[in-house]
Amino acid sequence: MAGTDEEAVAAADDALYVLTAVLLTPAKFPSVLGDDYPEACAALGMAPLADGYGLVLGQDGDGARWTVVIDDVSLVAVAIASWDCGMEYDLSPDERTVVAALPGWPLAVAVAAPNVPPPHDPEPEIADGPALTPPDTSVWGPAQRRLGADEIALQWATWREQIDDTEFATPGGASAVASGAGESSEPDDSSVPAEGASTADAGEAGAEGSDTNVASDSSASAGADQHTNAEQGEPSESGQGGHSGILRVLAEARAYVESPPPLGRVRSSFAPGDARTLRADGPGWSLVARTDDIAFVLLDDEPGEVLPVGRGPELPGLLEALDKMAVRPL
Repeated sequence: MAGTDEEAVAAADDALYVLTAVLLTPAKFPSVLGDDYPEACAALGMAPLADGYGLVLGQDGDGARWTVVIDDVSLVAVAIASWDCGMEYDLSPDERTVVAALPGWPLAVAVAAPNVPPPHDPEPEIADGPALTPPDTSVWGPAQRRLGADEIALQWATWREQIDDTEFATPGGASAVASGAGESSEPDDSSVPAEGASTADAGEAGAEGSDTNVASDSSASAGADQHTNAEQGEPSESGQGGHSGILRVLAEARAYVESPPPLGRVRSSFAPGDARTLRADGPGWSLVARTDDIAFVLLDDEPGEVLPVGRGPELPGLLEALDKMAVRPL
């Protein structure tokens, strides 16, 4: 974690006491800010440069919140990697790399600089425009939905062990996993959820994962009162005809393969073995999957619910195609 008196950069004519930093690149950006890289950049008023930015969040000597945008992405990446390993790293960007000093923080931060007043927005007369504020995650919506998908990607094993493959519905009553591995050009009934899960089941969702010191909100805060269908003793709402929301997501994800979406809307990252972890977002939905396993879908229309998607004959080919066109960390 950063946040010592020695870690300061020049910004807004004052010293900035660094608290944390995040990447803003096509392959790695705070998804709470948008479904894709251009949308996340627009939330900060920045142009979506191909190489991306590093965001340095801290306080000035008066305790005011500032976000310093720099173009030295490698410097921020090294700092984050060092902090993740429990190592100290003096993140002190050269003034020549500073692109902008923005008032406020676009993400919630759980720590504060020592020996300065509590965090607060800069006074309007010294701020060039309105202060940045974190997206509202107190109620279910796009930001909360994306946070939930990020948490599933980080805690895949925890979520995966809750799913019984034999409970995926298929027209013939067989397990979706055993129903084949080929790709279909149309949505298949085997790619439907088994028993719905709630985002409350795996605890709190991290705002942007373990590589930052950004504070986390529970991805289930808006849906904590919802329970799995199994807990309620009810059958899956999808039945054998397929969940309409999941069929729509699969169709829109398939369209990405034919017509590439905005940069960063489909991202591929490391997973154990030869697999990859996929994250995809679209209007009203988020998808997280392992290329060698199943997928999970979250929908704006179903607060707090996590819908597992069986392997089936369609999903493997779709995930492979998405992985080929996804952006990857350098």
